[in-house]
Amino acid sequence: MEPVVTGARREEDEAGCDVSIIVPAYNESESLPHLHEALVSALEALGKRWEIVYCDDGSTDDSFERMASFAVGEPRVRVIRFRRNFGQTAAMSAGFDHARGDVIIPIDADLQNDPRDIGRLLERVDDGYDVVSGWRVRRRDSLLSVTLPSRVGNWIIGGVTGVKLHDYGCTLTAYKREIVQSFRLYGEMHRFLPAWAASVGANICEVEVNHHARKWGTSKYSVAKAWRGLLDLMTVRFLIAYSTKPLYFFGRLGWRFILGAGAAWTWTIIKKVKWGEPLYTDPFFLAGVFLGLAGLQIVLIGLLAELNMRTYYESQDKRIYTVRDGINLE
Repeated sequence: MEPVVTGARREEDEAGCDVSIIVPAYNESESLPHLHEALVSALEALGKRWEIVYCDDGSTDDSFERMASFAVGEPRVRVIRFRRNFGQTAAMSAGFDHARGDVIIPIDADLQNDPRDIGRLLERVDDGYDVVSGWRVRRRDSLLSVTLPSRVGNWIIGGVTGVKLHDYGCTLTAYKREIVQSFRLYGEMHRFLPAWAASVGANICEVEVNHHARKWGTSKYSVAKAWRGLLDLMTVRFLIAYSTKPLYFFGRLGWRFILGAGAAWTWTIIKKVKWGEPLYTDPFFLAGVFLGLAGLQIVLIGLLAELNMRTYYESQDKRIYTVRDGINLE
């Protein structure tokens, strides 16, 4: 039977659910049946209303057909299919956009994450945490090619963002719905979701989760992705710290250049007065000209960034703050 899947979102008045599981998948046909069986078993044991949102990230095998078969006669299973491979961040973002659960939990399709850990994450959410991050204490990956680079990356991300977590690479993490709906993801930024959540005031904790060796398919991890992650980290740091005040960043840097120009010109004048050295051919004078022009340009870039950010927020009627609770606000 040829599966028929529409791209339209379901009507908002449909019954919601307690937890949505997001499964981004790219060429994971062999593991998907085992994953689905384990997910349904774990979710039924929780006694909560649930749904599973599969996102086929442009697979070239029969992953989509597998997902479509899960949805036959089961309205709690929903499937999204991309026209091509857009990457894990895009697949997770699509899942977040279509999820209806109060808590949203992405999980890898390769069964290295354990669906039985979902209940442990939800217990901590019930304790009042907005984000419960999985921590794969005992990794079942190659030490040199995966585990060690991952630990170094976790240390760098924690130091740059200020959000200290042991395992930024663990997809199995629980998010309250309002947290993931407060921002959009680009590039490879799904790995920085806890840092983004912290930037809007989310309460975050970690829970130890199981990790299994991959049995089917091939790993999608690569060194190139690690380097792209470092570039994305620069973006995350800038947006978290300066998204509403970019002039503070550019202005601070620009004024340092201008102060450097002033120091160079001052030394040039001292040399001219004291030793009679020529002014316009002095290398310090030329350096001052360069630093002064560069500093002025950087400050002007900051002003343009301020205009762009105001356009960004005001064109969408987007607030620069997030509200946790309110009393008599209506």
